[in-house]
Amino acid sequence: QVQLVESGGGLVQAGGSLRLSCAASGRTFSGNAMGWFRQAPGKEREFVAAISGGGGSTYYTDSVKGRFTISRDNAKSTVYLQMDSLRPEDTAVYYCIAARFYIDVLARRVDYWGQGTQITVSS
Repeated sequence: QVQLVESGGGLVQAGGSLRLSCAASGRTFSGNAMGWFRQAPGKEREFVAAISGGGGSTYYTDSVKGRFTISRDNAKSTVYLQMDSLRPEDTAVYYCIAARFYIDVLARRVDYWGQGTQITVSS
């Protein structure tokens, strides 16, 4: 089992930045691929970013490429999502996720979910 706890959400103006953190506990953190999903009001949950267990591979959905950066610190069992140049359409609940393999995250096959943290971007 892996437990995931997100933090860092909040309200920000368009063009601003936020950094989300996700602290993991339980199974060996470095062995898991990690990622972020989000769900906006009235919309389906969507994939945002993924990072491999060692941190050497990352992948982003097109709408956040060049603005969001996913990273991880295996010594702290934490994954981060640095969000820059935020837009109102980035408003959503952001979920940290974990999966056994990187390819699973890319295929949207998620084993564990965090409870979510709200990001609101005002125009």
